[in-house]
Amino acid sequence: MIYLLLGGAVIALLIWTGRRSLPRLAKRDWRIAAGGLAALTFLGALLMGARGSPLIAGALAAAGIALALAARVSPANKAPRLKTSDAEARAILGVGPDATEAEINAAYSRLIRLAHPDKGGTTGLAAQLNAARDQLLKR
Repeated sequence: MIYLLLGGAVIALLIWTGRRSLPRLAKRDWRIAAGGLAALTFLGALLMGARGSPLIAGALAAAGIALALAARVSPANKAPRLKTSDAEARAILGVGPDATEAEINAAYSRLIRLAHPDKGGTTGLAAQLNAARDQLLKR
C-alpha cells in the first residue's frame, strides 16, 4: 500500500510540475515517459482491482488517464512570423528590386515547390519564403 501511495505522489508531482520544469526531458522524451507512466499506472489499477480495492483502482485509473492525455498533448507547430527587410526578401526569392507581382509569385511558386515540407523541405525554409513573399507583396 505504501508503494502505491509513493508512486501516486511521484505521478502527481510529475503532472503538477509539468514539462517546463524538467529541462532534461525533451518534448518527445516527456511524451514517452508520460506514456510509460500511464501504462504502469493502468497496470497498478488492474492489480488493485483484482485484489479487491476498487477505490484505489479507480484513483489509479484516473491518474493513468490524466497521464495518457498529458502524453498526447503536443504544442502547435506554428511558424514564427519572420521580420525581413525588402532587400533580404528579394535575396531570398532571387528577384530584383524592380520585380513585378507576377515575377515575385513565379519565383515564390518555383521555390516553394522545392522547399515545401511535404516535398522534403523544412518548415523553416518554407516560412522564410512565405515571409519574403508577404513582405514584397505587402500582405
